[in-house]
Amino acid sequence: MNKPPERLDTTPEELNALVEQARVGALDDAGYQKLKAAVRTLGYVTELVQDQRTTIQSLRNLLCQSQTEKTAAVLKRAGVNREKPQSEPKPKAPGHGRNGAKAYHGAHKIHVSLPSLKAGDRCPQCEHGKVYASMDPGVLVRLIGRAPIDATVYELEKLRCNLCGEVFTAESPDGVDDEEKYDVTAVSMIAVLRYGSGFPMYRLEKMQDSLGIPLPASVQWELVGAAAFQIQPVFDELIRQAAQGDVLHNDDTSITVLSLRRDIEDETDESERTGIFTSGIISTCEGRKIALFFTGRQHAGENLRDILRERAATLKAPIQMCDALARNMPKMPGTLEVIVSHCLAHGRRRFVEVTPNFPEACRHVLEALGEVYHHDALAHERGLSPDERLLFHQQHSGPVMEQLHPWLKAQLDEKKVEPNSGLGGAITYLLKYWVRLTLFLRQAGAPLDNNLCERALKKAILHRKNSLFYKTENGAYVGDVFMSLIHTAELCGANPFDYLSQLQRHAAELEEVPSQWMPWNYRATLQRADAADAAIDSG
Repeated sequence: MNKPPERLDTTPEELNALVEQARVGALDDAGYQKLKAAVRTLGYVTELVQDQRTTIQSLRNLLCQSQTEKTAAVLKRAGVNREKPQSEPKPKAPGHGRNGAKAYHGAHKIHVSLPSLKAGDRCPQCEHGKVYASMDPGVLVRLIGRAPIDATVYELEKLRCNLCGEVFTAESPDGVDDEEKYDVTAVSMIAVLRYGSGFPMYRLEKMQDSLGIPLPASVQWELVGAAAFQIQPVFDELIRQAAQGDVLHNDDTSITVLSLRRDIEDETDESERTGIFTSGIISTCEGRKIALFFTGRQHAGENLRDILRERAATLKAPIQMCDALARNMPKMPGTLEVIVSHCLAHGRRRFVEVTPNFPEACRHVLEALGEVYHHDALAHERGLSPDERLLFHQQHSGPVMEQLHPWLKAQLDEKKVEPNSGLGGAITYLLKYWVRLTLFLRQAGAPLDNNLCERALKKAILHRKNSLFYKTENGAYVGDVFMSLIHTAELCGANPFDYLSQLQRHAAELEEVPSQWMPWNYRATLQRADAADAAIDSG
């Protein structure tokens, strides 16, 4: 038996000093980066191990390559042979990565006419018939590359009189504002890159500089900071309309705000909350989805409570979808109430994590839940209304869950499973929250899981991975405004870049009637304004 390795006591500071020494030695830059990443990983993992809440499974998920949680893949990794009923194979999706002309709906379209022929002219080939317009024109797609923020320099000619010295300067072209250096489209592009795609401002600064169009990070912040408060009325209106929703999803993720972190460290009361969070709230209202983000010391439940204070008193209680964490509950004051539904995917994931140790039992649960998700997918494909979907689930998913519940209960009552084991914990979770996990069988419109909010929070997580933190609460608020508007536009099928540009162009109008400048109706508002202007000009 080999002797255990000798223990070597050191500190992260000493290890970092060694890394810096290696940098000037034989290591190339790639090797240096790998060594530095390894040291940082070691320090991070050490901190996790010291936390009593950290499990081996969570470390495995952190350090190992991510794997799909599909039932077939989970059971295959656990060595379970799953006999699946024969079904028609799905058509293979094209993998060439090419797109047709119809996919470029955001491209500029230029009509090219025949130079010597128009509809109604005699055919130059047979000289007897007449040509007419075809339904489908020929299409040529041309993609060009340019800087994210482009620039044009107008050189205005100046002439000076050799006698009196008077200087004559050419006027700027039509549509070019002499006072405004930065067009609203530049601000929109910065916002979409930063808060929609997680592209840090300092990285954009370096890119723009290398392309010969400098744009300092400080200038970027000044532009988006000013624009955020211009379009704030729309954000406030989104909050008001989200409060009227039928279903509200909520969850949060951790974030760092440097100014808040300093305030927390200066506090003397150790009982005060020390966490900082970005809460994501998705509201479904009249078939439309509204995404809201809030960053600060409040939990997701507290932010949801603040939103519901804007809810009309005449409306019935909405459905709240979240996981079972207590901090997601809104703790509603007075008469405000919600119908709580818990995330079935969270319960399922507990069985996925312990499948290698309890393959057969987990297989039974995963396949049963798989049937429920299959029925929900069919309801979505068929475009069923909430009431029709409820009836469909009651007919098809109801019997599945009715059989699963006594089976789960029997595993604990008949002592087939150790309650303190991983499988026992997963079963206990389902039984404890069974009523809230199965709300979709009793309430029209109740979702199965909170995946909609989990996907929305990826916006905040992407920002955290690339930019690491917000500097101030004001910076966090600006990020919340733009993330909310950008993701809501994406959920509604609107172009976020065009939407933000139009909001800035019509800042005065949206302040008066912000409800007409939502992502789903701003185009109609613009068309009415154009029609009114045309009528005035013609009159």
